[in-house]
Amino acid sequence: MKKLNSLKTVTIIVISSILLAGCTSSTENQATATNGVYTETVNAAEPTNATEINSPSGQTDGVVKTTAGLVQGTNNDGVYAYLGVPYAEATERFVPAGEVKPWNGVRMADTYGAMSPQGAILGMEANADETGTDNNCQNLNIWTPGIDNAQKRPVMVWLHGGGFSTGTANNAMNDGKNLSQSGDVVVVSVNHRLNVFGHLDLSAYDDKYKYSGNVGLTDIVAALEWIQNNIEAFGGDPDNVTVFGQSGGGAKVLSLMTSPYAKELFEKGVVQSGATETMGVTFSTKEESEALTERILDNLSITPDNIEELQNVPTRDLQDASGKALQDTANEYKIPAAFTDDYAMEWGPVVDGDYMPVSPVTEDGFADAGQDIPLLIGSNLNEWTTFVPASAHTNMTEEQRNAYAQAYPNEEASGAEKVDTFIRLPMLKIMSYKADQGGAPVYAYMFTWENGGTGSNHGAEIPFVFDNLTGGDDAAQKLAETVSQAWINFAKTGTPSAEDLPEWEAYTRENGATMILDTESELVHNHDKELMKLLEPDYMY
Repeated sequence: MKKLNSLKTVTIIVISSILLAGCTSSTENQATATNGVYTETVNAAEPTNATEINSPSGQTDGVVKTTAGLVQGTNNDGVYAYLGVPYAEATERFVPAGEVKPWNGVRMADTYGAMSPQGAILGMEANADETGTDNNCQNLNIWTPGIDNAQKRPVMVWLHGGGFSTGTANNAMNDGKNLSQSGDVVVVSVNHRLNVFGHLDLSAYDDKYKYSGNVGLTDIVAALEWIQNNIEAFGGDPDNVTVFGQSGGGAKVLSLMTSPYAKELFEKGVVQSGATETMGVTFSTKEESEALTERILDNLSITPDNIEELQNVPTRDLQDASGKALQDTANEYKIPAAFTDDYAMEWGPVVDGDYMPVSPVTEDGFADAGQDIPLLIGSNLNEWTTFVPASAHTNMTEEQRNAYAQAYPNEEASGAEKVDTFIRLPMLKIMSYKADQGGAPVYAYMFTWENGGTGSNHGAEIPFVFDNLTGGDDAAQKLAETVSQAWINFAKTGTPSAEDLPEWEAYTRENGATMILDTESELVHNHDKELMKLLEPDYMY
């Protein structure tokens, strides 16, 4: 594989660290929009596990009973936060986690729990710092306006970005306080296993590893099952659960809409910039995943006879063995890289015919398991184009520029070269196939708010969704209120809406109904169909 040039290397590292919605473990990150530019201030503090203690004498405020024991959160301006609450327990690698061991007394839930060991993504090496990481990272964070279980509030479950390789729920960018408070909803964010710990397919070596290729998903399903059994005590409605996520988190939503094991555990899904052609539209085949595993075992000098030695291999050695194996497997199966003409393979779900029976998009349509789930789906105008030059459209023709002007009459003409197709086209494919099913409706959006010199980049919508924007002007703050309200109302009713938005029409392949989300939002129809056709004439959806 050719090395990325230095500019690409720097930009990928910066974006992977900052804009993939959860790729830092800081407890004090802040999303800001100073002079219209989105930034994130990172504090190097690491998460620690919540500790088990006895309840202080007479102190019962914020104490909730779960199936494993009592937990006590903190009250911040009327919103209770419960951090690092365990939903399952992984005693071994590469197998589904079991039930949480019950505890006595009251467990303080005022500190973030462990996150998964971090893996490589987009050519960036895995983080060698293992502080705050653990295979036993099955914990979640909850924000709720009240623990009155008589008032059942919609539940919004956030899945962080970072592909299926890196990231964490322990990030202030997706702190759920404001969203919970403004919408009177219960917000949950989930930590789960990633990379080699979440998706190494060992099913050919021992029946106990039957689901190892999708064990990261079994974690998320276990979290949803925990929510079914416990969220009512936190003021939430287990019969009204919406799963939403950005980038890799959006691809995780698509995974859940595809797996029969997640059926009836959630009612609605939101996919924010959550798909590429090989990570969301489709996932790894069984053949690819088995070839990858063979190479990793060979790199570690592990044979089928001593497969259990994988339980004790140091994390760094696992990551190093995986890196070369991913590249060699990508070369063998000619898996296209994201931003170059080379090949690359990323960690992700395995289409095993069981836990993941098919890819989200099949030759015949969208996966059957997702037919009855309403979907809110969209992407951002620029995504990666302002950070990775190779993804921009240089030397555009006059016809292409005219099509851009017609598609986005409110945008500067100079931005034509930076319109995204890398994520936009796969998202169009997903929403079109889902709409073709004739099941639950699909609602489409395009986020075009200009993030200073970086355009409407990958992850720019996250602080708007969570209503966590700080430092923006009045128009940006108003847009944050509008976007978060639209997501809240979708969670409540299955239809996105907000006071400042026109009626949000469901998307079909024929009408192309799409809500442009900006300081002046509008509903458009097939607005960029001609533009996409001119830019990528060979892409079929």
